[in-house]
Amino acid sequence: MNAPSYREMARIFGHIGLLSFGGPAAQIALMHRELVEERTWLSEQTYLRALSLCMLLPGPEAMQLATYAGWRMRGTVGGLLAGLLFVVPGAIIIAALALLYASYGQLPLVQAAFLGIKAAVIVVVFQALRKVAAKALHGTQGWLLAGFSFVALFVFGLPFPLIIILAGLWGMFTANAAAEPFVPPPDTKSHFWPTLLIWSALWSLPLLLVAALDNQFLLELGLFFSKLAVVTFGGAYAVLAYMTQTVVSDLGWITTQQMIDALGLAETTPGPLILVTEFVALLAGFAQSGLTGALAAGLLALWVTFTPCFMWIFLAGPYLDRISAQPRLAMALQAITAAVVGVIANLSVWFALHVIFAEVKTGASWALPVPVWASFDPIAAALTLLAAILMLGAKLGFVRAMMLLAVAGLGLSVF
Repeated sequence: MNAPSYREMARIFGHIGLLSFGGPAAQIALMHRELVEERTWLSEQTYLRALSLCMLLPGPEAMQLATYAGWRMRGTVGGLLAGLLFVVPGAIIIAALALLYASYGQLPLVQAAFLGIKAAVIVVVFQALRKVAAKALHGTQGWLLAGFSFVALFVFGLPFPLIIILAGLWGMFTANAAAEPFVPPPDTKSHFWPTLLIWSALWSLPLLLVAALDNQFLLELGLFFSKLAVVTFGGAYAVLAYMTQTVVSDLGWITTQQMIDALGLAETTPGPLILVTEFVALLAGFAQSGLTGALAAGLLALWVTFTPCFMWIFLAGPYLDRISAQPRLAMALQAITAAVVGVIANLSVWFALHVIFAEVKTGASWALPVPVWASFDPIAAALTLLAAILMLGAKLGFVRAMMLLAVAGLGLSVF
C-alpha cells in the first residue's frame, strides 16, 4: 500500500502515545494491532524483524519500534514524528507530576499515600521479573547467568554495565553457529557515516553547551544519563538499580524513597518507563536550584536519553535483514536477557527491603544490604501483602491497585 500521510501518521501515533500504558509488552501489542492488524502499514514479518532489531539495541524497545515503523513509512521525518509522539505525552505528564511531588511530596498525608504506592511497586517489579524469567531462562546456562548477575550485584555490587558486557561476550563466544559476514547493503552504505556524525553531534550539543557555561551539575547529569542510554539493555527495570546506586549513593541527588516514588509515578503514565530518568532529573534539578534548575535538568535528561534512540534506529534500520541473520548477535542478546533476570531480581529484593525496613545497611567491603530489624515497618509490610493479594491474586491492574493502596496507606496512617 502507499505510505500514509503525515497527518494520518500523527493521528495514529498520537493515539498510541496517549494510550501506551502498561509497559513495553502492552505497548508492543497496541502497536501491532494499530499498524499490522487494522491498517496493514507493516507486514507481520517486517514487524517481527523490527522488534528483534529493537531488542538488540540499547534503549526502550517499544519507543524504538515506533520510530522504526515511522522511518519505514516516511523516512527520517516519519521516524521522528512517530518516536516523538510516543514519548512527548508521557514526558509532559511526568514533568507535571515531578514538580507537584517536589513541592508537596514531603507532606505527611502525601507520604502516607506513597507508602501504598511503594508497596504496589514491589509487586509490579516482581511481576516484571516473572515475565522476563519465563521468556529468558531456557536451560542451565540461562539460570547460571541470572544467578551470576544477581550475586554480582546484590553481594558484590559490581557495575551494571560490566555485567551486561560480560554476559554479551559470553553469549557471543559460546554461540554454536558461525556468524555470517556482515556486508552493508550497497544502497545505504553512503548514508551511515553522515547519519552517525549528525546524530552524535546532536547528542553532544547540550553537553558542550553546559560545559561552556561551566555548570558542573548539569554536565555531570548529562554525562551520566548519556552513559545510561548506552547500557539500557533489558529495559528500564534492568538499569533502575544501577541508576539508583549512582544518583542516591554516589551523587546524592535524591533519596532512596524518592527513587521508589519516581518509579511508582512513572508506572502510571503513558510512554516508555525509562521516562523515570526525567523524573529523577527534575527532582535533582529542583533540589539544586528550584523550578528553573528542574526544567533544565529534565529537558537535558530527556535529550540525552532519547536522542541516542533515534540514532540507533536511523543507523541500524537499513541493515535490518543483515542484522537479523547474525547468530552471534542473537546469542549475545539471549545471554544479556538471561543476565537481566538476575538484575531485576536484585532490584525486586532491594526495593522490598527499603520499603519494609526504615534502615538498611551495607558492609564496608560488601554491597550486601542487611536490614536493621528494629526498623521493621508493619504498616509497609501489611500494604505489601495487600498489594500481592490485589495484583497477584485478584489480578487487578497496577493503576487501580495503586489507587486502592494509596487510600489504604492514608487510612492506616490515621490509626
